[in-house]
Amino acid sequence: MDRRDGKRVKDINGMEQLILDIKPNRSEADVFIQDDVDVTNLMKYLDKAKREGRDITIFHAVLTAFAKTIYNRPKLNRFIANRHVYEHNEVTISFVAKVAFTDKAEEIMLIIPVDLHDNIDTISKKIKDKVESIRNEKDISKKGANGALDTLGRLPNIIRVPLIGLFKWMDQRDLLPKSLTEDNLYYSSAMMSNIGSLGSKSIYHNNTNFGTCSSMTTIGVLHEKEVIEDKKKKTIKVIDFGINFDERVADGFYLIRSFDLFKYILNNPELLDDAASKKYDINK
Repeated sequence: MDRRDGKRVKDINGMEQLILDIKPNRSEADVFIQDDVDVTNLMKYLDKAKREGRDITIFHAVLTAFAKTIYNRPKLNRFIANRHVYEHNEVTISFVAKVAFTDKAEEIMLIIPVDLHDNIDTISKKIKDKVESIRNEKDISKKGANGALDTLGRLPNIIRVPLIGLFKWMDQRDLLPKSLTEDNLYYSSAMMSNIGSLGSKSIYHNNTNFGTCSSMTTIGVLHEKEVIEDKKKKTIKVIDFGINFDERVADGFYLIRSFDLFKYILNNPELLDDAASKKYDINK
């Protein structure tokens, strides 16, 4: 049976089904990849875009590259619920944005839907429009999950704890009301955190058993790195990434190939101008 947010995947083999029984929780199936990605060409691309009047950031480029990878590698858009495999109805990337740049400023969960024909320019506009809309509001009226979290968090333990237990049971069976899933970053194809903007390297960030999101990516700080190429030393610009996947949605071979494509797109940034759904075969 399909869910409101995804279609049931039925063509899985016996081993894939048994893994769901052996590892029923997402937190038990964490696969973590951490690696430096050469973004020398990407930085040249962003500099050129800036001169052309295109307001595109590293975060915009990374989010676009990840969305394109999902379109090319559809198993990355799957999730596990109640020991069944589902595929999201759309590709969405979520992140947290601060209302203001202060320690005490509120944080708002945002989800960016990436359509088939989106490219880096349209995705960049979607991100900027959403972030600016919350920062320009003098009195922020929280909707969806953002508002529900505030209300739930204020309840006493004796009410809140069993209620959250009920919500987790409902979550697995697609029974939660829209008010708890709307703009909820745990109900997206992938989550991202740009901790590089804080001057930090990428970190391991666990996936959660709640929701339908099967991956979590942390983006580290941009820095220079010396490498040897053709027996000569040179300096390149790199960003380190920490990416968690739920191994139940795809095996390690599939995940490594997906990460290779993600790196390929960032190293060939002109591909970001293509439609998100354009297919690439880098393993010919």
